[in-house]
Amino acid sequence: MAILLPRREFIRQATAASVMLGAPGPFIQTNGSAAEKVVVGIMGTNGRGEALAQGFAKLPGAEVGYICDVDERAVAKGLKAVQSGGQKKAPKTTGDFRQILDDKSIDALVIAAPDHWHAPAAILALKAGKNVYVEKPCSHNPREGEWLVQAAQKYKKVVQMGNQRRSWPKVVEAINMVKEGAIGRAYFAKAWYANTRVSIGHGKPAPVPAGFNFDLWQGPAPRREYRDNIHPYNWHWFWHWGTGELLNNGTHFIDLCRWGLEVDYPTEVNSVGGRYAFEDDWETPDTQLTNFAFANRKSISWEGRSCNGRNVEGISGGVDFYGEKGTMAIQGNGYTLYDNKNKELKKVSGDSNQITASGPGFDMDVDHFANFRDAIRTGIRPVSSIEDANKSVLLCQLGNIAHRVGHSLSCDPATGRIKNDPDAMKLWGREYDPAWQPVV
Repeated sequence: MAILLPRREFIRQATAASVMLGAPGPFIQTNGSAAEKVVVGIMGTNGRGEALAQGFAKLPGAEVGYICDVDERAVAKGLKAVQSGGQKKAPKTTGDFRQILDDKSIDALVIAAPDHWHAPAAILALKAGKNVYVEKPCSHNPREGEWLVQAAQKYKKVVQMGNQRRSWPKVVEAINMVKEGAIGRAYFAKAWYANTRVSIGHGKPAPVPAGFNFDLWQGPAPRREYRDNIHPYNWHWFWHWGTGELLNNGTHFIDLCRWGLEVDYPTEVNSVGGRYAFEDDWETPDTQLTNFAFANRKSISWEGRSCNGRNVEGISGGVDFYGEKGTMAIQGNGYTLYDNKNKELKKVSGDSNQITASGPGFDMDVDHFANFRDAIRTGIRPVSSIEDANKSVLLCQLGNIAHRVGHSLSCDPATGRIKNDPDAMKLWGREYDPAWQPVV
């Protein structure tokens, strides 16, 4: 039975298909006719996963078949999110995502678990014949990113990263204007993010909470004892499991910078900063200034302030592009174009729900979800294929590596690999729990 879509949805799909069918990319095995539902399993529903569960439940032509989390309380959140999305059929529940991979009725795994799980779970899903929607960052370290790209190409499935600004209509319009010369030759992009995160204190060893499978939560990461300031969110600020603010929020904005400047890999990366706001267990920088230089006289800068919420240009996170003839400022799903004397030439506001702790509202996510659905059903190349998305993630990872080793990195502009720096290359990968060593 064919699924009738609202007119706005139909027009968007038709436009995307006409553009994307001719785009280069790996051959992707599709899952049948465009009239069939794409059934997904959601892995991780303690934060962003709630929005994903609600979004895929609400998306025409999609269905949430599983809610999975190692924390029983998060499973309940996921079920409630699916219900609020309007899905009448209750999804199955599990505490182990491998049950989703074994179920032949599931088309895709949607991953919103902690960062150290993103690439290992995605690789296992691809090997099981599933498509993958993985939240940013797509990997915990550069080697995992390389493995994930290899796996997507080997198993010929769709892998889309959750950098949904790639699908926000007004952002797409602004980026296209930059590429088409609205500000002349664009040569510099500045990105930023500011928040008012509080201290996480000094954690103490504690019993694992009831209903929380801490062993499976750690998964690929070598085992550490449970402490009372790790779960459910503060793992972001420990190198063992997380990747810091540069990848937590910087990925979104640096991805836009790279996209608009049309650059891939840098020649040089430097980063300064540290844990400045508080003295506690937080390991990653709460204040970080990172710069990326490229071979074609272009550069990107990032300013991250996790614990001081002073806005830049009136917004907590955004991107400015600077060119020979002017500036393009992207704010949310909107933009402002200036000439080189700071005169406002054009201002466009995009209607959207307010961004919350779990991410943007459905109206901002829907195009990205729909693109993933359509890539599975019809074989179009996703707007954020893993081959491209991983380049943006790698930039952020190089910034963290430069911070951790305390000096600038020289990189191969053809591959992004660090040159002649054994100390930095020690951070290219990580050790794994033997039971979870990723294998492509």
